[in-house]
Amino acid sequence: MSIKYLTYAAVACFLLLTSCDDTTDTIGVTLSENADHLEVSSSTFYAYSHSVSSGSVVSRSSTGYLGRIIDPETGTYITGDFMTQFYCIENLKLTPADSVLSRDAEGKVIADSCEVRLFYTNYYGDSLANMKFTLYEMDHPMVEDQHYYSDFSPLEEGYIRQGGLSKSHSFSIVNNSELTEKTKDSEYVNNICVRLNQPYTDRDGITYNNFGTYVLRKYYEHPEYFQNTNSFTRNILPGFFFKMTGGLGAMAYIRVPQLNIFFNIKKDGEQKASMTLFNGTEEVLQTTTVTNDTQAIEQLVNDPSCTYIKSPAGIFTEVTLPVDDIVRGHEKDTINTAKIEFLRINNEHWSSYNLPAPSMLLMIETDSVQSFFEQGKVANYKQTFLGSYSKSANKYAFNNVGGIINAMNKARNEGLKSDPQWEAHHPNWNKVMLVPVSTTTVTYNNTTRIVGIHNDMSLTSTRLVGGNTPIAINIIYSRFD
Repeated sequence: MSIKYLTYAAVACFLLLTSCDDTTDTIGVTLSENADHLEVSSSTFYAYSHSVSSGSVVSRSSTGYLGRIIDPETGTYITGDFMTQFYCIENLKLTPADSVLSRDAEGKVIADSCEVRLFYTNYYGDSLANMKFTLYEMDHPMVEDQHYYSDFSPLEEGYIRQGGLSKSHSFSIVNNSELTEKTKDSEYVNNICVRLNQPYTDRDGITYNNFGTYVLRKYYEHPEYFQNTNSFTRNILPGFFFKMTGGLGAMAYIRVPQLNIFFNIKKDGEQKASMTLFNGTEEVLQTTTVTNDTQAIEQLVNDPSCTYIKSPAGIFTEVTLPVDDIVRGHEKDTINTAKIEFLRINNEHWSSYNLPAPSMLLMIETDSVQSFFEQGKVANYKQTFLGSYSKSANKYAFNNVGGIINAMNKARNEGLKSDPQWEAHHPNWNKVMLVPVSTTTVTYNNTTRIVGIHNDMSLTSTRLVGGNTPIAINIIYSRFD
């Protein structure tokens, strides 16, 4: 049997034995294989953590967040506004103009009505709270290759068309205007509906009976504007921005924004209703603008009794890994596993409005957080790791972060060769950040894989054991003597 396979077998046996006991009674246990002199040992070290204000974060996801709530933890407001563009299928083909029956007094094509529907998959707060926002037409599209952060406001940055479409709309999460028999239909999806049936004037000063008529006539005049999404957003509709203007108590998680245009056509000798729709999807840009109370955030950050994880754009937990202690005396050893767990502290007072714990955390080197999200990377489980929240164990576990410890140690050793003050010049060299994230997945041949990781922009909050309390990190080494 080769040394390599014997090593794997011995380490596997040791892991099996030690995994049965979560105590540190087995520290120092060594397995030796007489032929190859393989030694396996374990030790426990301690990491320290503290809370860090995240500031603004890269804001791009397939979900938009719209609403205003009071954070039950801080008693301060959190507001979510969002922008969406709309997807246009390649070479869109509508019914020929001479088949359109909906006409004005001059015989021109019109839309009978137009609407935007915001389909939401979830919400936080009071479903009956009276809320209000204003829909604004964008002047020009946000750029795909630019990084937009959670404090970016299209309204304040001059992205809103002066004199363009704007519509104030009151709503509640439960759509009382549609509480009819169809809401009992299993196919009905909860949504917020904004009617766009008022007169609309385009950039050329031409006025239409509604926004839908503008889109239809532009199609028949310039079908090339509808060849793809890029052309559509540049020439027809750069997007809509939804800005909260009133109300308190709810936040909707918008999954699919949809622009619907209704008109009648003649088909097979009969009059039929027709609809053209454009969706906000993962293929187009969607961003959420978050307004938080920074003073309240700082009060939590300064609490030394624990650490916080809070989204959207709230608080991260930074952890200093004991790299020196782990490698000292083990310079010739291999780190087989390095396990660290972050226990969650339960809320002292239960309430149906308590913010839920983040479902997933990303562990990443502190200095790499910005580039990771700007470049759209995914976890490689060498220097970036995902840890899911276990409700039964009430913790986030990272079962093997040995790769990041090795990488930190290597970077430090290489840096010291040319710069004796390298550690002072790189104060974050042994620090990682715990960041709440959401993921995008695809499933193919019954296999699901993560293709995107984004900052979690939903409402979450939790406290973790840390701060003044050290956090155990369990290491298993192996070496050939």
